[in-house]
Amino acid sequence: MGGVSADTPQPCPLLDDLMPWAVGGLRLGRDWVAAPDPAALRTRWAVLAGSEGAERDRLFRPSRSRTPTASAAALPGQRSAATARFADAPGPCPDPVRVLREPFDEQWLLPDQRLIDTARPELWRVRDEHQLFLLETPDPLVTAHLPAGRLGRIRPLHRRPGGAEPNLAPGLLPLLGERHGGRVTPEDVLCWILAVGRPGPRGYEVPLAADRGRWRAGLELGHRLLTVQLRGARGGEAPRLPGGRRPYVRSAVGGWPRELSYDAETETLGLGSGTVSPVPAAAWEYEVQGVRVLEGWFAARTAHRGPEADGLAALGPAQWPQSWTSELLALVTTLALMAELAPERAAFQPGPGLSAAELRTAGVLPPPAWSRRPASVLDHQEEGPGGQFALL
Repeated sequence: MGGVSADTPQPCPLLDDLMPWAVGGLRLGRDWVAAPDPAALRTRWAVLAGSEGAERDRLFRPSRSRTPTASAAALPGQRSAATARFADAPGPCPDPVRVLREPFDEQWLLPDQRLIDTARPELWRVRDEHQLFLLETPDPLVTAHLPAGRLGRIRPLHRRPGGAEPNLAPGLLPLLGERHGGRVTPEDVLCWILAVGRPGPRGYEVPLAADRGRWRAGLELGHRLLTVQLRGARGGEAPRLPGGRRPYVRSAVGGWPRELSYDAETETLGLGSGTVSPVPAAAWEYEVQGVRVLEGWFAARTAHRGPEADGLAALGPAQWPQSWTSELLALVTTLALMAELAPERAAFQPGPGLSAAELRTAGVLPPPAWSRRPASVLDHQEEGPGGQFALL
């Protein structure tokens, strides 16, 4: 048998090996524990806590994993959360936390593990102001908020709080730094993934440039993508459209808008009697997995008034909150910028790459088994079900 020809393309590295630790998505189990409006979550909690017996069961919507009489540990980082059975002592409403429910759709969640089927405590342990989460959507997406929807596997950038240990194959950063003539940070690798990561037949593929110029060009593109996707999170500046263009509220959203509409000729987005413009057509048309992001965002905010809304999920604001309009303006800008960057990302070529064989020779691949498991990050005992300390 002959050897592999030098002209035979070598398989490029997989994201699963470059960022070894991945966690499945949260499974909420009941839609009422998350909402676009934090005040609605407090109202839902109060109604549930004030109910009894069969009515409480109906409102709670029990599942095999969670019922009002089931115990659960406190979520890491939520030290005020109650751990007694909800039926015995609901306790005070925990402060809702910001989460990403759908691509580009930031909402709120009640952080109480008694209400969530699969809350992924390992993610809550490393959730802090330094953390970023990579989502394996068709075009990779990064968020500073905990993903809490049907968003696929989640890869934290850091394995420990404070950004102390990158979730990267050991040896990858020194190798890239040596090849490209300078210090390479975990965020650099994340930006490179944003620029070149693609789903492939073997899994999510991430070609690593061997050429220093291509590497730097990819980092520049990836950093722009990251800035747009973070939308000012972590103290960054909110992105803006070039040329001084920005969407404005032309007429206020009054009462409750029944539908979302778009006029391409005037670049006007209509929310009932309210209007916003200019809204570039590319922002209106921007889709993720076949769904227009703006339409999905609007649907999530009107779901509690729809005919299918029932129980606690039907409790929401009576009037359109002004804060939602502000969120909409920022979202339009984000989508317009993402649409502008899409052709550049699609056309970017990383050039000749470091093969998986080269990474194996350098000792980067395969990543050790421990790198695929959560790190031990506890600096205090966590409260388990019923107030007992958790055994971890």
